Amino acid sequence: MSIISVSSLPTLNAVLNGTCALLLAVGYLFIRRRNVAAHKICMISAFATSTVFLISYLMYHYQVGSRPFGGEGAIRVVYFAILISHTILAATIVPLALITLSRALRGRVGRHVRIARWTLPLWLYVSVTGVIVYWMLYHLYLPS
Repeated sequence: MSIISVSSLPTLNAVLNGTCALLLAVGYLFIRRRNVAAHKICMISAFATSTVFLISYLMYHYQVGSRPFGGEGAIRVVYFAILISHTILAATIVPLALITLSRALRGRVGRHVRIARWTLPLWLYVSVTGVIVYWMLYHLYLPS
């Protein structure tokens, strides 16, 4: 007996991506206001959310495979431009997030800040475009 059906995983993944984006944005606002404790909670929560996403994403694609995009013409070009940039940056963000989090947790604030300036916008892009890819794939154009 499974807690959630495989067919529900894409929606769960989009919710996890959206939640991660929100946590990242709020965490950024907290650090701009010098609220380090709240920033830390948000960023660790974003990392945990992304970890759960990755597990769910891999489980879904292991069981189902990939889903073809049903759009044609210009929207197809837009979809693949978003998907390709999302995929490349998603692979890049894993080590960046691990390094950024590790530096913060070890108290290496200066080194953390230097890499976080790159990690945050890339991670936000990956999280937001993950939701966009989901929407385009599962709600905008369905395969014929």
